[in-house]
Formats: sequence, C-alpha cells, structure tokens
Amino acid sequence: MYHAVRTNSDIAQAERQLGAPGAEDYAVVAKAIEFLGRNWRDHPPLKDIAHHVELSETHFHKLFTRWAGVSPKEFIRALTLQHARSLLADSVSVLDTTYEVGLSGPSRLHDLFVQYEAMTPGDYKAGGEHLSIAYGFHDSPFGTSLAMATSRGLAGLAFCEDGEDGRKVALEDMMGRWPKAHFYQDEALTRQFTSRSFNRENWRIDQPLKLVLIGSEFDVTVWETLLKVPFGRAVTYGDIARHIGRPKAARAVGSAVGRNPISFVVPCHRALRASGALGGYHWGLTRKHAIIGWETGLLS
Repeated sequence: MYHAVRTNSDIAQAERQLGAPGAEDYAVVAKAIEFLGRNWRDHPPLKDIAHHVELSETHFHKLFTRWAGVSPKEFIRALTLQHARSLLADSVSVLDTTYEVGLSGPSRLHDLFVQYEAMTPGDYKAGGEHLSIAYGFHDSPFGTSLAMATSRGLAGLAFCEDGEDGRKVALEDMMGRWPKAHFYQDEALTRQFTSRSFNRENWRIDQPLKLVLIGSEFDVTVWETLLKVPFGRAVTYGDIARHIGRPKAARAVGSAVGRNPISFVVPCHRALRASGALGGYHWGLTRKHAIIGWETGLLS
C-alpha cells in the first residue's frame, strides 16, 4: 500500500510553503522520485504520488513537469528497465565515435562546453599538498551542492543531504580526497562554476567550463571517458574498461566511477550495469534517477 491520506487544509498549507524554484522544488521532487523508484512497476496514478508529497494533483503535476521537463507519467517510463537498456544501445560505438561541433545534435549540448586538464600524478600522490581549494554551498536542481575550485577550474562538485549535518558530511568527504590541500570558503568564487554547471543558459561554447581532474592516472582515464558519453546515452563499466584497453578491469572501473569528484558535469550517472539497472551512485540513487530523468526532459 502506498496511499497517503491528507486533508485539504494540509495540502493547501504545504503549497503555500513551497517557494521559488530551487532546492525547495527538489525536496518535493526527490520525495516523489523516491516513491516512484519503489512503486513504478505498479504505475501509481497521479493522485497517489501527489498525496505522498502532500500537494494537490494540479500543483504537483505543474511543479514536477516544470522541474523535470517531463510529466510524472513520462518520468515513470524513464525509470523502467526498458528505458535504461535503450540508453545503452550501441554504447561501445558511442565511445568510439568522434562528435563534431554543429553535427552532433542536442545530445552533446552540455559536454561540448567543457574543457578539462588533469593534474600530474605527483600532485595527487602528494594529497594536494600544494593546492589551495575554495569551497562553497549552493542551490542546484538536485538539492544543495558543494563546489570545490582551484585557480585553474572546478575540481569538485558534490551533493549534500538536508541540514548542517548533511553539509558537514559532504565537506569532509570531499576534503578527504585531497587531505593535505589548503581549503577555504569562498562562495563568490565557487558560484561562478555552479551557475555554469546547472544553468542551461550558461552552457556556452565560446566560454567553456574549465575542469581540473585530480586523481590517480587510472581514475582520470576513466573520468575522461565518461566525458565522452553524451546526453541521453549510457555505457557500462565493461564498455569503459574495453575502451581504455583494460577489458578485465570492469570492477576497477566501477570503483573509479564511484570516486568521481565532479558529479553531474563528469557524468558518472550515465554509467549503468550491463543489465541496464541503474546500479549505485555516491550521491544517492534517488539523485541518479533525478539526473537521468532531468536529462531525458531536456531531450524531449
């Protein structure tokens, strides 16, 4: 049973409390996505989803569609195994194909606006000893984000659970990747990167978003491969392993995908299991569902 009973006054109060689009929207959407992730096989009607998030059907439908770009019904379709398998169609050739600007279509919209460089293996092995890394917390379409940046570009992008404890956990997680670096809070600096990452109007080919990949040589190779996977497509860990010339290293590839410090921009969410199942996600499976559904809406 997944029915939730709410009074009209409860719903009205919840709708009055809902603010402008942003983290508040995602809190509602995430609750709905978590519900859909458990119950999509039953194809729950709109009224049951709306009751679960304590909104009227009309208001919830408008909010969800505005956020995701697709209706809740279309989003359920995007959660099915069949859809996941369709994302994997010809996944090996996706990695082997060279996409040209102006010829690749909207599926490359995001990735074409990213430039990256990798720090030397010595910098990584030194634990970031000579690095100064700014950090800041910002709203995003997928809840509160934590951005980490050096003078060269965006080095980390994480997501936080609600509240101060959630921010603390995310910050400790990210700092632990480069334990000897100097960290300082600078929201003005990191906002430049989050506004470029999440705002589609700022995905500009003449001003590419600059990334700094800080990891082991193997990790960086995997992350570089992820950057080749376009919107609306996916690859398996085995595909990546074969592409980098390590066909027996699928498990190691999976671990490297999980260590990706620049979520969303380096699209580790597009790495699926060979069966088409979504698998795990360092920032939570609900958020992985959300990002894939959000991208599906962009291409609709």
